Amino acid sequence: RPERERQERTDLLISRLPLSPGDVVADVGAGTGYFSIPIAARVPKGRVLAVDIQQEMLDIIEARKRDGAPANIEPVLGTITDPKLPSNGVDLILIVDAYHEFSHPYEMGTAMADALKPGGQLILIEYRAEDSRVPIKPLHKMSEQQAIEEMRAIGLKHLRTEDFLPQQHFLVFEKPSQDNPS
Repeated sequence: RPERERQERTDLLISRLPLSPGDVVADVGAGTGYFSIPIAARVPKGRVLAVDIQQEMLDIIEARKRDGAPANIEPVLGTITDPKLPSNGVDLILIVDAYHEFSHPYEMGTAMADALKPGGQLILIEYRAEDSRVPIKPLHKMSEQQAIEEMRAIGLKHLRTEDFLPQQHFLVFEKPSQDNPS
């Protein structure tokens, strides 16, 4: 949608991601690469694993790479229960408006938690269920509390919720380090 950046402030979302140049980032539910491409530019020495369950979406990302999108994007064909990410191999996982669509959230969640390096972060972006002014059907929203409880169930710690996006939660979770499992 042409108006997406203005309505959702995706530019702010991308700029506020805690990234370092050599990070391995997984964009789970990558679709056509809307987030994968600008993230890849922010991790020039790293990689972006663009995960989707539809091969057609990954084919679009490959075509975009041939047309000049960063070469450090790697399309990954996941399944409804497994994003096919390397164990302890990912610094940051980004999920934008997709988690609520998972048919197997616990299985996907545990696989994503396994993929995070100790101290790695998962950023969950979902439309705010608590805000009746957000013009999205309730089925496509999540409350902050629901997200925290679901991430806790897979072993992730809630670090903070940021409120700079006009319609969505920006929730930050962390995989506890092995020497600090709290």
